[in-house]
Amino acid sequence: MAIQNVIPCAPNEITEPNNDVSRLDISKLSVTLTESPKPLLPPEVIRLRFGTTFTDHMAIATYDPSTGWSNPEIKPYAPLMLDPSSSCLQISSSVLEGMKAYLGPDGKARLFRPELNMRRLERSAARLALPPVDGDGTLELIKRLVETEKRWIPTLQGYSLYIRPTIIGTQPGLGLLPSEHAMLCIIASPCGPYFPQGLRPISLLAISETVRAWPGGTGAHKICGNYSPGLVPQRAAAKQGYDQVLWLFGEEKRVTEAGVMHFCVVVTRDDGNGESFDCLHGRYVGGGINLVEGCDFITAPLDGMIIPGVTRASCLALVSDPAFNEAAGLNLHPVERTYTIQDLVEWSSQGKLMEALCIGTAAIVVAVNKIGYEGKDVEVPEHEAGLGPVGMALREKILAIQEGREEYEGWSVVCE
Repeated sequence: MAIQNVIPCAPNEITEPNNDVSRLDISKLSVTLTESPKPLLPPEVIRLRFGTTFTDHMAIATYDPSTGWSNPEIKPYAPLMLDPSSSCLQISSSVLEGMKAYLGPDGKARLFRPELNMRRLERSAARLALPPVDGDGTLELIKRLVETEKRWIPTLQGYSLYIRPTIIGTQPGLGLLPSEHAMLCIIASPCGPYFPQGLRPISLLAISETVRAWPGGTGAHKICGNYSPGLVPQRAAAKQGYDQVLWLFGEEKRVTEAGVMHFCVVVTRDDGNGESFDCLHGRYVGGGINLVEGCDFITAPLDGMIIPGVTRASCLALVSDPAFNEAAGLNLHPVERTYTIQDLVEWSSQGKLMEALCIGTAAIVVAVNKIGYEGKDVEVPEHEAGLGPVGMALREKILAIQEGREEYEGWSVVCE
């Protein structure tokens, strides 16, 4: 028989009766532990592939319009029971999030800026007319699940416990109507680096015949239906020898995202006379050193087609931080602007394109060494370490914060 453990409400958590049906009452959480925990193998032995190994438990709550969110549960990982006509199956009324837990030097589990994930989860659910989501309550449930599954968090650098909260519409029926019933399901998966080659750069194939997102659509939200349409273009890119797709949009072929990641470039600035300066202490090119102008760190703006990513926001914040620039020996200027594939071609031909980077929760930061476009490759400088100075500095700083080795702006949140 499984062990039932109802976690009591702490004295300072006692509140008035909950009359808000949108609230997830974490004080009523129940935990049922498995009697058959899975054996753990060293991550370097099983070479954890992203999203293929799952922990012993999951967290569940359901929503009914008359009673609101049910008492949340943590229970053994198992299949879900769904009506075949559920809206999640019939009209894809499903949203998701992706976040990671790391084990710090003090042995405590940590999440990286989880409040941003929760606000995005709330917005995504609202975009699909799903029941209201209690992001703060969901975050507390995630923390409890992480604490329950703490033994699954790998200790190797670059490894983590990936957390996948999903909200699915469970209203039975085939009509095109908002789902008034829903289920919140949170699962966890220990994982290694998203790209198994480590810091080796990846290649992109720029395409405009198929788009990932469009104005007025759902590109700014983490909606399950946004992802599978990208599989055919991804497969076509792989057949041509490229690792990922670079999504272009419109007649001008604006650069948007790469695969399911954000795309950023580091471009040297001009001095006003049309001459580009070495912005990184001579580490990119020879000649004199001039840090007055520096480099632009450019990424597409949040125009409704770009998802507001946690890693994207973190990189922009670091790039704008004088202390980060000084410590890394950089002079970077964050720029959120529209730019095109032709801009990339010109920056590359002029020797101004210093680095191209893909960033996201799963990959953190990965370098790009070439971009296929109209039968030719837009070349990007390669670096001996795989990542260039900017990419390496960002990756190391974010990892240090995620793993609790450095404190920064309260970004690392302990699961307690």
